[in-house]
Amino acid sequence: MSPTIAHAAYIAAKLGEALAILAGAWLLTTLLRHLLRRLSTRYELAPAFAIGVRRVLNTLIYIAALLLLLNRLGIEGSVVWTTLTGFVAVGAVAFFAAWSVLSNIFCALLILTTRPFRLYDYIEVLEGGDKPGLRGRVVDINFIFTTLQESHASGEDTVLQVPNSQFFQRSTRRWREEPEWSRTAREKAADGPHGSDWQEPAVR
Repeated sequence: MSPTIAHAAYIAAKLGEALAILAGAWLLTTLLRHLLRRLSTRYELAPAFAIGVRRVLNTLIYIAALLLLLNRLGIEGSVVWTTLTGFVAVGAVAFFAAWSVLSNIFCALLILTTRPFRLYDYIEVLEGGDKPGLRGRVVDINFIFTTLQESHASGEDTVLQVPNSQFFQRSTRRWREEPEWSRTAREKAADGPHGSDWQEPAVR
């Protein structure tokens, strides 16, 4: 037998093994689906539970089939497993590192669409129950922070940047007109040495 024919026969054999492994995995998942359907009907299992079990088992079957297929192609399963766990670990670290940023971006979109408050509203982010929290006038909403203009009796002009996710973890009190605490601080500032420096909040 010539080397070319031998090589072609080797490739054909490997392809046959690969097809057999995939066909076996498909047949196993099909049998599993029918078995779970019968068990769900007989024991009145919740459909969501049966679907979840089927998806988990299907994933495990196809992962095992992939490892077996790679092993038949000459790739060690330990190498594949080490590489896979490395990618999973890196992906998990990257996901958790970016989670806070992604969460704030998503919450910004929710704020802009559901509109729990608007620009120039006076709001207070309650720490718990009716305890005083962060409060001020909304002067800017971006993808990461919502900026609040704070009123102080001393007349100082300060802003407070609150992460957008905080508005969905705590209760928010909202005023459309200037509340008493802001008006009181402004009046005290007007009577103090910095009264002439006080001005309406502006978008930053």
